[in-house]
Amino acid sequence: MEKGSHNKIKTVFEISAGGVLYKREKKEYLVVLVAVKNKTVWTLPKGLVEKGENLEDAAVREVREETGCTGEPVAFIDKIHLWFYSKENGKLIRHHKVVYYYLMKYIEGDTENHDFEVDDAKWFPIDQAINIASYKKDKEILKKARSILYEGSDSYSR
Repeated sequence: MEKGSHNKIKTVFEISAGGVLYKREKKEYLVVLVAVKNKTVWTLPKGLVEKGENLEDAAVREVREETGCTGEPVAFIDKIHLWFYSKENGKLIRHHKVVYYYLMKYIEGDTENHDFEVDDAKWFPIDQAINIASYKKDKEILKKARSILYEGSDSYSR
């Protein structure tokens, strides 16, 4: 053990990316949420950015993996900061994760083809998704996405 490290908690910094995948049906927008933790938590698809990958590509990949659907980024929504703890080898680890979210237009795919990391993936009307989302920060991202979709405040340029 390093000198003076017996009381220090290691902090790990992580960067993730994800998205709000949407499609329009009649006059409403539908978005995909994924279920985790034995379907007890509904959240937005997201995951760690891999080495050499940019944020947008990571978001597209994670959305495809976790929802079974491919999306095209049309706007950057926002980033959020998450702090949480885990245990590794009996030691407490503090995580600081920054997640970058993109609004993505649905291109193709089926939510039945989600990967093993999630329990389920489903389309919901955006207002229902805001109510169903388990985390406050997901609700905030969904509200911002809704504003972009309905108010056309899309100022995205690559």
